Amino acid sequence: MKKTTLPDGVYVAALTPMHKDLTIDADLLFEHCQYLMEAGAQGLALMGTTGEANSFSLQERKSLVEKLMERGVDSQRILLGTGCCALSDTVELTRHAVKNGIRSILLLPPFYYKQITEAGLYEYFKEVVHEVGADDLEIYLYHIPKMTGLDLSFSLIERLISDFPNNFVGMKDSGGDFAHMKEIRSRFNDLRLFAGTEKYLLDILQIGGAGCISATANVTVGQCMDVYNHWQEASAGKRQEVLTSQRVAFEGFPFIGILKPYLAKLSGNTQWLNIRPPNSLVEESDLMKVWMSLNKE
Repeated sequence: MKKTTLPDGVYVAALTPMHKDLTIDADLLFEHCQYLMEAGAQGLALMGTTGEANSFSLQERKSLVEKLMERGVDSQRILLGTGCCALSDTVELTRHAVKNGIRSILLLPPFYYKQITEAGLYEYFKEVVHEVGADDLEIYLYHIPKMTGLDLSFSLIERLISDFPNNFVGMKDSGGDFAHMKEIRSRFNDLRLFAGTEKYLLDILQIGGAGCISATANVTVGQCMDVYNHWQEASAGKRQEVLTSQRVAFEGFPFIGILKPYLAKLSGNTQWLNIRPPNSLVEESDLMKVWMSLNKE
């Protein structure tokens, strides 16, 4: 695989805490980032799906980056989501990231219009590279068809890597299909591939992938690191079984809606209960089902 800024390992798709007025609580996010790093996570994916990125304005997103950099978050361990529907918005956020020392970008494709051609997607990605104009920009394609309704085809990936080999360096595959991940690894050996769930952490490492970028790692980071640190040992399979059972406990619920109250209960900080519409918190009974399944005495 290519040598890139981000190391292999476990990346947490971080939740975004808010004040009661639903503005971003940068101080609490900084504390959460510190906690995750101290727990062993190699890095953080900020302003992604789990971070409610598309519920925030451009200015809010830029301001958050500035505040985190001011507080000393290591820009070399950040994978920042900058993808928007409008090309100009994506360019603005990406330029701002580069200006603030963040080289690694998680790029969501423009997701509103459907029946988009491969040629159209190629032009979008090409324009981002050209307009940002940063030789050291490292782009990770974000494959999440359930949310975008778009497929990043093998031929599109091949063309982007061929035309911009220094810029398109990796992918987060949140399609949930491990066979697709194996095919990506087979076709694009140089592409740094992260699974979008810790359920496939051991599997992805065993085929030469880079690791995982996970929403539930906000609360399962300890077990994620247990698997990652021992993945080449005989006990890895058993460790992965424990991790998978933790992930599965959250499935079937909207991740933001279940993870925020779970983290509030885990940390004792009710600030995590603040969430922007249209997202909403799960019912207390659902929270307790998950809590009891993961906290059996």
